[in-house]
Amino acid sequence: MSLKSMEKATFAAGCFWGIEAAFREVEGVISTRVGYTGGSTPNPSYKEVCTGRTGHAEAVEITYDPQIVSYEQMLEIFWNIHDPTTSNRQGPDIGTQYRSAIFYHDKKQKETALSCLHKLQESGKYKTIVTEIEPVSEFYPAEDYHQQYFEKMGICSSGKCGWK
Repeated sequence: MSLKSMEKATFAAGCFWGIEAAFREVEGVISTRVGYTGGSTPNPSYKEVCTGRTGHAEAVEITYDPQIVSYEQMLEIFWNIHDPTTSNRQGPDIGTQYRSAIFYHDKKQKETALSCLHKLQESGKYKTIVTEIEPVSEFYPAEDYHQQYFEKMGICSSGKCGWK
């Protein structure tokens, strides 16, 4: 496996701990890291992002092998692990840092994300999807204690959280 053949996907869908745990179970995902993107404050801390004033979303950056899992499959997982109809909220987490967003890395990802969004909207599964689709900006990794948080806390065993 060559690192040159790997691709990245970046998603925001509420608290990054659960999103990261779900994607770590996907065959073809090589690595994940949680962090902050989509904002204006350079190198923000968790405390700063939690204020909602930095403009960043809690996000997960995923490195994956497109020969094993496609970007379309990654999007399908994204849509199914959160509620894309709530603006700036997922469960008890409220604020712009918890928004639903797809941060695309290239034109093909943008087109694929827009197409999938339109198909999902037309399917009638959701009344109104509020997921933002925007170019990826600087990704700032979260503090170390946030990385693979569920595994560190014993919520997942051997990297498996039972999301499937």
